[in-house]
Amino acid sequence: MKILVCISHVPDTTSKINFTEGDTKFDTNGVQFVINPNDEFGLTRAMWFKEKQGATVTVVNVGGAETEPTLRKALAIGADEAIRVNTEATDGFAVAKQLTKVIEDGGYDLVIAGRESIDYNGGMVPGMIAGLTNANFVNNCISLEIEGTNATATREIDGGKETVTTALPLVIGGQKGLVEESDLRIPNMRGIMMARKKPLQVVEPVATASETTSVRFEKPAPKGAVTLVASDNLDELVNLLHNEAKVI
Repeated sequence: MKILVCISHVPDTTSKINFTEGDTKFDTNGVQFVINPNDEFGLTRAMWFKEKQGATVTVVNVGGAETEPTLRKALAIGADEAIRVNTEATDGFAVAKQLTKVIEDGGYDLVIAGRESIDYNGGMVPGMIAGLTNANFVNNCISLEIEGTNATATREIDGGKETVTTALPLVIGGQKGLVEESDLRIPNMRGIMMARKKPLQVVEPVATASETTSVRFEKPAPKGAVTLVASDNLDELVNLLHNEAKVI
C-alpha cells in the first residue's frame, strides 16, 4: 500500500503573530514553524500502517524552500521520502491542484491530509483532492483501519460518531483522535541522522490560478480588563452583570 501524507508548514501556536504591508502579509520574522497538528496525527497513523502492514509512506508539502525543515522532521519521524512542490501555497484550490498532480503521478492508494490547517482553518483541501482525483472521501476522521483494498473509518458527526466502510483509493481529513496524543512521535537522533539521507524531491508546480485572495488580516481585539468582585458583595456582581456586561 502506498500512502501519501499531506504536510502543512504552520506557525507554532505559541508564536507571536504580526502582519506587515498594511496588514496584508503575514510576518514570518521570529516565528517558529511546525507540522500542522492535524497532519501529525495522520502521519503517526501512516507510520502504524508502515510498521504493521509494510506500507510505504511519502510526505508532501506545497511551499518554498523554507518548508523543508518541516518535511525533514516528518522524514525523521519515519516517512520514507518527501516531495516539495516548489510554489507558494496561495489558497486551498491551488494547493489541491498541486497535490492532485503528485497523487496522479505517484499512484497512491491512501491520501491522509489534516482536516484543516491551524493557520487558515479553511478545511477545504482534502475534499477538493478527493473530488479532483475521483477518490472516496471521509472527513473529520478519528479512526482508520485498512484490510486489503477495503477501509473502515470512523468520523465525528454532530452529536456522535459514524463508522463507514469504503474502498481504496481513499482520501481522509484526519484530526485529533486518529491516534492518541501519547502516540505522537518525537524524532530521535537516529531518525534525524537517517532523515538526512532520505530523498527529498522538489517538483515544479502545474499551472493553476488562485480562486481566492487575502485582502487583509486582523488580529482578535484584546480582552478587556478583569473586574474583581468580593465573594460577599453579590449586589455589586449583579449590578456589573446587568449594567456593564448586559448578560442579565
